[in-house]
Amino acid sequence: MAHYAKVQNGIVVDVTVAEEDFIQTFADAQEWIQTSYNTYGNVHYDPVTGKPDGKPALRGNYAMIGGIYDAVNDVFYPPQPFPSWSINAGTNWVWTAPIPYPEPDGKVYFWDEPTLSWVPMEWKEEEKLTPVEILP
Repeated sequence: MAHYAKVQNGIVVDVTVAEEDFIQTFADAQEWIQTSYNTYGNVHYDPVTGKPDGKPALRGNYAMIGGIYDAVNDVFYPPQPFPSWSINAGTNWVWTAPIPYPEPDGKVYFWDEPTLSWVPMEWKEEEKLTPVEILP
């Protein structure tokens, strides 16, 4: 079994798991392109350990509905998250912000497009997570 993405006009409209022989029975079989859920950032990851395993990456990234298929480069990548972000075409096919994510400091940041900056999230006291008691 393998994963296949149905692509119409460069946009992924469906993703399914099937045998190649089954996909070939479709009238629109040419629109179905194999993808790998073990591929991200043009690196193949071991499905058990989640670590790079040195195997060949398949088409840049795992296809997602609404994502893009670039037929010229034979890669999948997600839609652009913000107008200021750029795709690392030809390398890892991942969108990057114009400035890097802050170094780990215990805070969670979100991208603020109007200021083109990473802004720390502020939590209201009532939004903070509290431990839950698990009853027997």
